[in-house]
Amino acid sequence: MGLRDIFSGKNPEIYEQKGDTSFHAKAYGKAIVEYERALERLEKTSPWDDGYRQSLQEKIRNSKDVLALEHCQTATDLVEAGHHKDAGQYFELALELTADPKLKKAIHDQLQKIEAQLAEAVQIDSQDDVIAEQEKAPDEKPIHEEQNDEYFMALIGTLPEEVQDAYLSYPQAFKKGYLALNQGEFEAAARHLARAMEEHPDPRSYIPLELATARLNLEKYDDARRLLESFLQYHPDALPAYQFLCEIFWETKTFNQAETLLSSLPPELSESVAGYLLRGETYYHAGKYAQAKTYYRDFLKRYDWNEPVARALAKTHEALGEMANARNIYQEIMQQCHSCHSRIDPYIKQKFADLSFASGLNTSEVLELYLSLVRENPQNASDYYQKVSLIYSAQGNDEEAQRFQLFAEKAKDRSA
Repeated sequence: MGLRDIFSGKNPEIYEQKGDTSFHAKAYGKAIVEYERALERLEKTSPWDDGYRQSLQEKIRNSKDVLALEHCQTATDLVEAGHHKDAGQYFELALELTADPKLKKAIHDQLQKIEAQLAEAVQIDSQDDVIAEQEKAPDEKPIHEEQNDEYFMALIGTLPEEVQDAYLSYPQAFKKGYLALNQGEFEAAARHLARAMEEHPDPRSYIPLELATARLNLEKYDDARRLLESFLQYHPDALPAYQFLCEIFWETKTFNQAETLLSSLPPELSESVAGYLLRGETYYHAGKYAQAKTYYRDFLKRYDWNEPVARALAKTHEALGEMANARNIYQEIMQQCHSCHSRIDPYIKQKFADLSFASGLNTSEVLELYLSLVRENPQNASDYYQKVSLIYSAQGNDEEAQRFQLFAEKAKDRSA
């Protein structure tokens, strides 16, 4: 069996891992695309795996929420700078992304304020309207091009300022390719980005990085690797290039090459959380779960608490079948969120609840977590209500068990 047979996308975990890498690199748009591809692959290969489906749906939702929050912050900065119209566009992008009722309400409130401010500021008499109509340029940009420009600006708005400036200086083909890449249209992305490289052949540009990303998603690993290795000669401190090279080595099972690459990381990357996670993930993908566990635990002892490392350690415990240890880590993550008054990722809630439920811990705490997940993840309400019913039954409360069983059946009918 050739490499293409092994890595032809049949395993949704491959796409999920790409999403995780993008998420940790704060490339949330790309993470969403990969998680959605994982979900699409799961529906084709294992449609009965409800637990994995819920996990992927939650990662998609979380990535969208984080990206929406970034857009909200950008919009807030624009409001403070007096650019209300541009701010409104970022708020609208955030509104399209998030399903969080509280965040949606907050965004609606901000949009209403902006509309009021714009209405107050705009004082144009009828004569100005006529002149503006007469002077409208015949070659004015179509609406869809303006929307593409806005989307492009929103995407690069999360990048470092010097990278933003570079991306804005590249030819039109680059913008088309970058938009296609973030929309999961990898063939089109590779085509446009290759053209952009021809039009802008400067080897110091960032175009090879984006083209490599497209080629990686098309499973053209050799092409992607050559582009990334060439890119690193000019940008040795570019973390995404190392992350994508590691993905290539993981997927082609050349773990020794991943270890060699990581041993050459610049000091500032080698000692970063991202650098540690890449080494740990290399152990994990190589099936060296015990080594990965020791590595992550040593990190937490040396540097104290870090949530991404804690999540990776919990996942490693699960791979080792050490479910109680994994459950305890997910619980600690929730406690850390409580202590700093931050929102608990529903994915973490569900991991803790599911591991507890599977081990027979039918406690009120687990029951309450499932009820909160009904509100946060309503499309999976039937499954959550079913588990609440079983917990009540285990507690001897048959009346509540029957009531929530009815809720589960009604929720299932609604989603059918």
